[in-house]
Amino acid sequence: MEKVVVTGLGAVSCLGNTADEFWDGLIHGRSGISAINMFDSSLYSTRIAGEVKGFVFQGRNPKRLERFSQFAVTAAAEALAQAGLLEGQGEDVRLAGSINPFRVGVSVGSGIGGFPFLEKEHAKFLSRGAGKFHPLTVPIIISNMAAANTAIQFGLQGPNFSLTTACATGNNSLAAALDCLRLGRAEVMVAGGVESTLSPFALNGYIQLKALSTRNEDPAGASRPFSRDRDGFVLAEGGGVLVLETLTHAKRRGAVILAELAGVGLSADAYHLTAPDPEAGGAAEAIRGALRDAGLDKESVDYINAHGTSTPLNDATETLAIKQVFGGGAKSLMVSSIKSMVGHCLGGASGLEAVCSVKTLVEGLIPPTINLHDPDPALDLDYVPNQVREARPRVVLSNAFGFGGHNAVAVFSRFE
Repeated sequence: MEKVVVTGLGAVSCLGNTADEFWDGLIHGRSGISAINMFDSSLYSTRIAGEVKGFVFQGRNPKRLERFSQFAVTAAAEALAQAGLLEGQGEDVRLAGSINPFRVGVSVGSGIGGFPFLEKEHAKFLSRGAGKFHPLTVPIIISNMAAANTAIQFGLQGPNFSLTTACATGNNSLAAALDCLRLGRAEVMVAGGVESTLSPFALNGYIQLKALSTRNEDPAGASRPFSRDRDGFVLAEGGGVLVLETLTHAKRRGAVILAELAGVGLSADAYHLTAPDPEAGGAAEAIRGALRDAGLDKESVDYINAHGTSTPLNDATETLAIKQVFGGGAKSLMVSSIKSMVGHCLGGASGLEAVCSVKTLVEGLIPPTINLHDPDPALDLDYVPNQVREARPRVVLSNAFGFGGHNAVAVFSRFE
């Protein structure tokens, strides 16, 4: 079976708008969480979020791309440039002429799509009447536009699709891209997840679910996975994109290989709309499936980039899943959650976490779980508390679990 390798990384996050800025924030244990500035949140019980700051879209037709699509194009541009697959300057950047565009596909998903734009245009519809809102509302907001606009901007004419599996979207998108490459449907895939759903209606929706932290007086300390007093996740925006290639294609063009996407595991809890299965069977099976797909045994894993949302249910269930799979070896694993620093980007979360996983392999550093000063005594793994750790992992798992019971786990390994 054809090996699939990573040759480019791109990220947009509340810690910075490139993969390197994002990574620098992680290894220095900085929080990107702050008071909400995008709208007046004073009436809400949660008034903090992981907003992307200083973002300026450099692509074509910005008014036709909602913010989540702009994130996708921006992260893809960075990843494709690192991979050496672009030519041209400014708005004229395109896929390099030496690359067959029909063999380059896109699998970039969004959990929700253009929710803020829909909210704004619906208000116009209610106040002004029919035909008085943006005529391109539908094609601007639908979630597949993350993938479509990425293809349009760079002339990528291979397989193109957008998966939506809530907070597992990024990893499901990687899984679909991996399958395309293994099956020969493409030689290069741009893959990941993005999200921008910071709006009054969306915020209030999560508040009604009692899913969000209300630690407004301490934004930087609000997201605290695996802590005794964790009280919910912090809503955030952003996303991450990888360039994946068949090893044959990457070698043929002399690409710099960063890591291997060795396998993926997928499952469903089939249990509840929002809560994970308390027995953790689905999450554990996704981890086992990822290792089977990669042809690796559990002893080969060094680090797990946890889903780690900072909610009472997720952190306990994820810890249980890890123990079910790794048994007595679970306590020798390093496990950390970068959501302690960037919050929860929903459909973009595991896209960012994939970027982090590859960086971990390349740089030999394990990002910490910050704010872990009072660990939950029932959660007793090594969560890499508060300080970056030097290590040379060979195999990294990246977990993603979404509303509806979607479980998707990716395995990255150091490329030899």
